[in-house]
Amino acid sequence: MPFFLPGRAPSEGEVGPGRCGHDPGLSRPTTGNRTRMECRGRILVISADVGAGHDTAAGELAHRLRDRGFTVDRLNLLDVLPRPVRWAFREAYRDMLRWIPRGYDLLFALTARSRLSVSLIRGLLRPVRRRLGRAIPPDTLAVVTTYPFANQLLGPLRRPGRLTVPVVSYVTDFALHPTWLSPGVDRYYAVRHAEVPRVDDAAGPPVTTVRPLVSPAFSGSSGIDRRQARRRFGLPERDRLALIVAGAWGAGDVETTVAEVGATGWARPVVVCGRNTLLYDRLRQDWDHVFGWVDDMPTLMRAVDVVVENAGGLTCQEALSAGVPVVTYRPLPGHGRANATILARAGLTRRAPSVEQLRPALTEPTGRRDRFVSASADPVDVEGLVADVAAAPGGADAYDPLRRWSARDALGDAVTLVAALLQSSRGRR
Repeated sequence: MPFFLPGRAPSEGEVGPGRCGHDPGLSRPTTGNRTRMECRGRILVISADVGAGHDTAAGELAHRLRDRGFTVDRLNLLDVLPRPVRWAFREAYRDMLRWIPRGYDLLFALTARSRLSVSLIRGLLRPVRRRLGRAIPPDTLAVVTTYPFANQLLGPLRRPGRLTVPVVSYVTDFALHPTWLSPGVDRYYAVRHAEVPRVDDAAGPPVTTVRPLVSPAFSGSSGIDRRQARRRFGLPERDRLALIVAGAWGAGDVETTVAEVGATGWARPVVVCGRNTLLYDRLRQDWDHVFGWVDDMPTLMRAVDVVVENAGGLTCQEALSAGVPVVTYRPLPGHGRANATILARAGLTRRAPSVEQLRPALTEPTGRRDRFVSASADPVDVEGLVADVAAAPGGADAYDPLRRWSARDALGDAVTLVAALLQSSRGRR
């Protein structure tokens, strides 16, 4: 069975310490000689189990780095937080998306326009810096993040020299929101078409364009054709099928989307609810092809004619890599709408702003299948860049816990906050 129905999905973020030649939870064939490869050193990859996109990208990167002979440790940033704060952080974000989406949209817009708001976030996270520093193994050669708030903790450690090894960040969205940017982060890796916010520094943040961290199973040949894929999932062989996805949490107006896609008469809905068991139970009452968490998304995407999504994140990148047309409909507030705008402007997806435009959007995307794959031919692989960063000369422990937290550190934070405040007030004139 290629999937399991409602229940808790296996989380990449649960993978902890790794060792050379060993990939915990590996789900695809590995390089034949990897177990005999000499270890090249340790790399720490930090993500967060907020949804699944950040964790999945981190898991893919960890797999590729292990193939290159590195020992890779995985750290869930939320595990660094005190337990009540960890729970509140995750649930507050989930509930805001579910119950007060306009509030989340406002928060996203505020932090996009104001340096002060991002500086405040960095200041609020200050008490956690030491905890995160102590979680970094001393022989670490480089730290990679796939979650923006990790940058707001690591940048202030890296800038004054407490963290002695490079910090690089893989941006999982097409919109490089200011919450990703933090002084002290050495470099950001973003996919082609990602848009970088304006900053005061004329040079802008150091961004390198890379290929997406998507499993090769989506773009490679598996020997499974569409008919076999449909049989595997119990789907009708001759109907047009629209795969509706909403991330690991099944967030957004999913039930309305399913009903409106079905009402077009152009395609039958196939729905993936992720870990949202309540959504799964409700949809199963009225629709035939409803799944919970799906392990084998590459095969499921081979079975359908179009993907309908609402976030523009990892699943969208997977569909584009697989050559499946993508329609963005009823996007999530904040990052969902920002990604949708960029993707539509780049011609990678078709956005349906209203129910009246949904059917035309579903029927039009054919012919766009190769744009994302071909556009990704020039950029470099993330794992190669990270390997180069990790090869830079080092020597000292990655984190220096003995370096005292002086008044100068607090003063530096205060100066940054005042500068952001002045810049914010200047922008209102």
